[in-house]
Order: sequence, then C-alpha cells, then structure tokens
Amino acid sequence: MSIVLPGEQVPAQHVNLKLGPGLLQLSSETQQQAKSAPVIATRSGVLNHSANKSKWWVEGNSRRYVPAPQESVIGVITGRSGEGWRVDIGAAHPASLDGLAFEGATKRNKPSLKVGSLIYARVSLAHKDMEPELECFDAQTHKADGFGELKDGFVLQCSLQMSRLLLDPKHFLLPLLGSRFPLEAAVGINGKVWVSTKETKHTIAIVRCIEVVDPDGGGMDETDVKKFLSKLDI
Repeated sequence: MSIVLPGEQVPAQHVNLKLGPGLLQLSSETQQQAKSAPVIATRSGVLNHSANKSKWWVEGNSRRYVPAPQESVIGVITGRSGEGWRVDIGAAHPASLDGLAFEGATKRNKPSLKVGSLIYARVSLAHKDMEPELECFDAQTHKADGFGELKDGFVLQCSLQMSRLLLDPKHFLLPLLGSRFPLEAAVGINGKVWVSTKETKHTIAIVRCIEVVDPDGGGMDETDVKKFLSKLDI
C-alpha cells in the first residue's frame, strides 16, 4: 500500500481491470490505446488493490459514498420512478432501480417494493454525469445470489473504511460473531450493514462490536473484541 495524491499516476494494469473510488483511467483515441491508458488518482488516500491486482481503489477518509460499478450497496426505496424505483444509497444523487432488474422479473411479475423498503443491490452503472443504476442479480449468473429486498433485521451505519474491512473474507469480526450465535448479514460498500438474529441482545452485540472495531470508533483488534464480548450478556 502507498499514499497517492490527486493527479498522481498509479500502476494499475490488468486484463480485467476494475477501478473503484478515487481512480480514473484517462481516455484514449483508439481501443488499443485504451487498454494501456494511464490511470490517475482523483483524491488523496491509501492506494489498495485486490490479491490478483484486477481491482484497484483509493481508501480515503471520505464521509460520502461515491458509487463505482460492480459494488454491492444497501439502499432505501424513496419513491417510484416510471417502471422502477428511486433508491437512497448515501451518494450525492439517488440511484435508479428498474422493475426488471431482479431474477425472474417480467412486466407482469415484478417485486412489490414500498417506500422505506430495504434492498441489497449491485451498482451496474456509475458515471459522474449520470444517475447511478442498480440491479438485484449477479451480472454473470443472472441469479439473485443474496441480492434483493432485505426483510426484518436491523440496519446500522459505519464508516466506508469499516464496510470494506467487513467485506474482506479474512477480517475476523463477522466469523467471530458467527461462532457465538446464528446471524445473517449483508454489508454494503456504502457504509451500511444489515444484520438479522433470533434475539435482540445478539443484534445489540453485533452493533456494539462493529462500533468498537470501526477505525472511526475504538479501532479494537480481535483480542480486545473477545474481551469485550465476554463482558456482554450473550
């Protein structure tokens, strides 16, 4: 990892390159040149990439989510929009969700979503001059794969950095909590986490643990969290 500043060129190259928040690939005249077009940072922060270096992004201390394609988000339905809905995902502009952007949806068979409904969706289109677009199925399989309406449960807000940590399969928190009691969870890269448990005290424990592990909060490590859990009545 390294610190980058706005306008600084980064060594992001891959056959299936996907750029996340804070990075921009400069346009080129030809398709051949586009594959090797330079990538620059658009904000200051820590440069990160996936294990195979196909995904790159800049981790900053931004408080507002900036949508990027292929990212999973949790949103709230705020109203109807033609054949679809408008969704608040915490970005500068509301996102749009088409009524057919669900597994098996047809013009006669669409989900019945109401204002206030929670959804777990994937960003299918994100451009600075356009509204973000969402869809509730996997792009490759066209199956729901966990996307769709989130019923019951509880939603909490955390920092954008914490949501990225929770999405890392190697992070300790969710597996640790799952070993203590049954739970379901959906993590949005936009700083929203949905959890569902059988008992209210377990939901409270999850919320408190996320708060104390969040870098914007206590920043506890695994050892400290285990001690913290031992003090809770769960």
